[in-house]
Amino acid sequence: MNILTLENITKSFGERKVIDGGSFYLAEGEKVGIIGINGTGKSTLLRIIAGLEEPDEGRVVLANHCVVRFLPQTPVFAEEETVLDAVLRGNCDEENRAVREADAKAMLTRLGVDDFSQPCGQLSGGQKKRLALVSVLLSPAEILVLDEPTNHLDNEMNDWLEEQLKKRRGAVIMVTHDRYFLDSVTRRIVEIDKGHIYSYDANYSGFLELKLQREEMELASQRKRKSILRTELEWVKRGARARSTKQKARLERYETMKNTADVEFDGRVELSSVASRLGRTTVELYDISKSYGDRVLIKDFTYLCGKTDRLGFVGPNGCGKSTLMKIIMGEVAPDAGRVEIGQTVKIGYYAQEIGEDIMNPGQRVIDYIRDVAEYVETEEGRVTAARMLERFLFEGEDQYGLLGKLSGGERRRLYLCKVLMGAPNVLILDEPTNDLDIATLQILEDYLDRFQGIVLIVSHDRYFLDRTVNRIFSLEPGGNVVQHEGGYTDYVVRKQAEDRVGGNVSAREKNVKNGSSVSGDGHMDEKRGAGSKDWKSGRVKKLKMTYQEQRDYETIEEKIAELEQKLEQLEEDILKHSRDFLKLNELTGEKERTEALLEESMERWMYLEDLAARIEKGETV
Repeated sequence: MNILTLENITKSFGERKVIDGGSFYLAEGEKVGIIGINGTGKSTLLRIIAGLEEPDEGRVVLANHCVVRFLPQTPVFAEEETVLDAVLRGNCDEENRAVREADAKAMLTRLGVDDFSQPCGQLSGGQKKRLALVSVLLSPAEILVLDEPTNHLDNEMNDWLEEQLKKRRGAVIMVTHDRYFLDSVTRRIVEIDKGHIYSYDANYSGFLELKLQREEMELASQRKRKSILRTELEWVKRGARARSTKQKARLERYETMKNTADVEFDGRVELSSVASRLGRTTVELYDISKSYGDRVLIKDFTYLCGKTDRLGFVGPNGCGKSTLMKIIMGEVAPDAGRVEIGQTVKIGYYAQEIGEDIMNPGQRVIDYIRDVAEYVETEEGRVTAARMLERFLFEGEDQYGLLGKLSGGERRRLYLCKVLMGAPNVLILDEPTNDLDIATLQILEDYLDRFQGIVLIVSHDRYFLDRTVNRIFSLEPGGNVVQHEGGYTDYVVRKQAEDRVGGNVSAREKNVKNGSSVSGDGHMDEKRGAGSKDWKSGRVKKLKMTYQEQRDYETIEEKIAELEQKLEQLEEDILKHSRDFLKLNELTGEKERTEALLEESMERWMYLEDLAARIEKGETV
């Protein structure tokens, strides 16, 4: 039974129509995810569903006695109201207050808020979002409407929220960029594309397949229409001497087909590699420690970044991840230890919060980018600031608009453009997935695959970490920083295995936890005093493979064979689909990526073969 129906709704802002005759329905207990690029009207649709905005045309039908609760992106609370009162407001009466209060305290504690009498005016934006989330979850509403519920939640909080929503009996409609979250919680995806609303009875993984099928069908219809149009055009050019009813009908058909718009697809952010050359010395951290009062965030952390490192930093909110990034940037001084930055290092820092110090609301978009550079050299040649903005979907008059008029997603996209315009060779991305749409995240992930430099990422987005990093550092209680090889899922699997066997960690990870340094190429170095002059040259340990090198050595030849076989198959497929431009473009891109992987694997094989030979000779480090 449908408890909510939107029929042929239209919504415009000025001349821009964000929803054009779209329809939507919601059944009891359904879990629905809404996706689309920034600016397509996702939040607008949520506000219409929640009754906070009226459509210009069409109607919204809500079942009798059906209660809707809305979680906005940026919630607002009365400054003097306490945390507990804010959460309970509208969620209880005198009879059930005791039970609700206990539930509220449990949820707040689970989300890292434990001072229940603190005034809301003293809370950060992230804490306010978590308060609003608890308030919504406490509600017995039949429909929860959630706008970016995973923002400001760490990984454990995300897991908890997933379970809360999955077991909830009421319906849930949400906008989120967290693809694992969408995959786990939702059973239907609704896409807003060029003002139209498309529904897919699938989770996120199924949606990707169904969307591809839809676009391929639309392209096939477009090609067929153009073929008929060419035939009609030839007939019209020859001229119709007699204007019979049949000929008039044919002319009318031609005019109709001529005026039919081609299939439009969402604009996609275009990113080219714009990194500067990176020298021998990169980013080196020696015995870094940082505390605030009695709270130790980081203790004796040493690490030397390799030139192609892809590092992810995880841990609960407030554990020191952003602080560590700011120490690298020089914005925060460590209590002990030192940071050495190579002369050729050019850091691009994508901060978590965008305040007026980063974006002046009265500045124009084009001037914001020109403040960094008038142009940048890319792998495709010189790209001007205006052209770079076009690649980030700021075209024409948009480039002369004010920063204060941009949506949250547009501001994040523009900020990313500015960071990359500086041609960094070290990228520090602090929560880059907040407020970026999924399409932009996919482009960013692809860009990081080709980026010639070091990438350090702080993120709670599990999918993004799995997609982009190959080494995880978890910040643990007491300031220990523990290294884990692989992506986020590898880290979780290993942590679960450790928990099952009593929390034992490998000798390699114990060494990292206790302060030994690990260089970016995977070699361990014994920790030395900061003043030791021969720190790099005085090592006498026997050369040996790391865990990762040993694993690669055992599997690399099989991997190379698989890649070579895949290349052969791709070349056959390219010949087979030589007339299908869309498929050909897809296959060519896949071939280029496979060739790059093969080249990288061959280089790795040569390095490991050389290392094995040196170990056999008994060489020392």
